[in-house]
Amino acid sequence: MPKNKDIEVAKQVIDREVEALEMMKGELDDSLTKVLDLIIKSKGRVIVTGMGKSGHIGRKIAATLASTGTPSFFVHPGEASHGDLGMLTNQDVVLAISNGGESKELSDILMYCKRYRIPLIAMTKNPESTLGKAGDYLLKLPNDGEACPLGLAPTSSTTATLVLGDIVAVGLMERKGFSETDYKQRHPGGKLGAILCKVSDLMHSGDEMPIIDEDAIMQDALIVMTEKMLGCVGIVNKKGELVGMITDGDLRRWMSPKLIEEKVSTVMTKNPKTIRPDVLASEAVYTMNNTGRGITNLFAVENGKPVGLIHIHDCLRAGVV
Repeated sequence: MPKNKDIEVAKQVIDREVEALEMMKGELDDSLTKVLDLIIKSKGRVIVTGMGKSGHIGRKIAATLASTGTPSFFVHPGEASHGDLGMLTNQDVVLAISNGGESKELSDILMYCKRYRIPLIAMTKNPESTLGKAGDYLLKLPNDGEACPLGLAPTSSTTATLVLGDIVAVGLMERKGFSETDYKQRHPGGKLGAILCKVSDLMHSGDEMPIIDEDAIMQDALIVMTEKMLGCVGIVNKKGELVGMITDGDLRRWMSPKLIEEKVSTVMTKNPKTIRPDVLASEAVYTMNNTGRGITNLFAVENGKPVGLIHIHDCLRAGVV
C-alpha cells in the first residue's frame, strides 16, 4: 500500500472518530447531571463492568475514577457470575458498559442489581436494549458506526466510551474540588509523583536545619555546618527571622587563619534567595539553577522565619528535574 494511502486511511479514521465524539457532544443532556448527583451522594464505590472491548475500556474508567478521588474498581462479568457478585453492596453504584446493550454476560449483574436495589448506570448506544431498559440511569453512547472499514471492529465506539468515562471522572473532580495535593497522594511513585512533589515533602526541617544566631562567631558556624552536613548554615536574628546564609563557597572566599574568629554576620550573604514550602520542588530546582552562579541550597521560609532547607541532591534523588 502506498505511503500516502496509509496517511489517507489514518485521517479517515480520525475523522470518523471525531464525528462520533461530536455526535455524543450534541446528545449530552441532564442524564449526566443525574449520574454525577448519584455518584456524589453514594456512600460506596463505583463498580464498573463490561465484556470484551467494553471491559477493557471499563478497566481504564475504573482506574481513572479511583485515581481522581472516586473509589472504584472493575468486576469482570464472567467472574461476577462465579462469586464476585459478593463484592457488590447496596451502598455501591454499578456502571455497566455495552455498546449495543445486549451483552448476555451482563445478565447476572443486572439481575443482582435489581434484586438488591443497587443503582445501575447503563452506558450504551441503545436505550431500548436490555441494558438500556435495565439501567436506572443512562449515559448514551453515539450510534454512529465504527471507523473500522468493515464497520465491525470496536473503534469509534470504544473511543466514545473512553471519553464518556473521562467526562464522568472530570465532572466528579470539579464537584469535589479535587486538587493537585489530592492527586499526588494517589500518585506517590513514578514521574507524576516527582512532578507534583512539593518543597515541604523534601526539605530538612526541625533539628535537621543548620541554623545559628547572628551574634555567633564562625567557629560555631563551622561546627553546625559539619554536624548537619548540608553545605551551609542559616543565620537568624533575635526574632528567628532569616537574615543571612553561609555556604561552603563563602568559606573558600573568606579563607584565612582568623576566619574562625570572625562574626557570622560579617561573612554571611545577606538576604539570601528563599522559597515557600508549599511550592513545587521543581520550582526550587529552577530557582537554584537560575540564580547567578547557581546555588545548591534554599531555605524554605514562612513569615520571614526558616521552616526547612532543601538541597539540590534531595530533588535529584526524588526525580525532580
